[in-house]
Amino acid sequence: MLTLERVAAGYGRITALHGVSLTVGAAEFVCLIGANGAGKSTTLKTISGLVRAGAGRIVFDGQEIQRLAPQDILRRGIAHCPEGRRVFPHMTVEENLQMADRRRQAAGTLSGGEQQMLAIGRCLMARPRLILFDEPSLGLAPTVTETVFQIIAGIQREGTTVLMVEQNAYMALQLAGRAYVMETGRITLEGPAKDLMQNDHVKKAYLGG
Repeated sequence: MLTLERVAAGYGRITALHGVSLTVGAAEFVCLIGANGAGKSTTLKTISGLVRAGAGRIVFDGQEIQRLAPQDILRRGIAHCPEGRRVFPHMTVEENLQMADRRRQAAGTLSGGEQQMLAIGRCLMARPRLILFDEPSLGLAPTVTETVFQIIAGIQREGTTVLMVEQNAYMALQLAGRAYVMETGRITLEGPAKDLMQNDHVKKAYLGG
């Protein structure tokens, strides 16, 4: 469904991605793990058009999308659930989502977990075929994180493709079918998530073991 071929991208003169290649198949759950600053969020932003690729190709359903505007990429079927949730705090839930429980409550008064649910719901309103999740557990309590991950897993089970960047590598690798490890803007490891959980480097660097 999605293929990145030797994609380079960055911010001004700073290159954040160095020839990144990865694939995501239809209805797959793929995660991208790595340290802060490795380029994971930039990868998602480049796919969704928020950052322009300086080189390489991004192909979605057989069509190149790296030169499209973000709204056109969304229309093609790729939704981006950004880091930090990014709800509009002074707008109501209804205005954020068009329909929801407590729809007249200001979105900024929701808890972190509720805001994450709202952000996910807002993505689903576009009926995407692929959702890019950027650090969905950021700032959430462990019990709330578990609930959010269960919801994301359910979305994937119902047929929506998921590419997730996540700081909680252990939980991400438990959920995903395949995974990539990114270090300093490059993909350094890839494979079935269960295999990467047993990889000595991954265990030492990302799983605390």
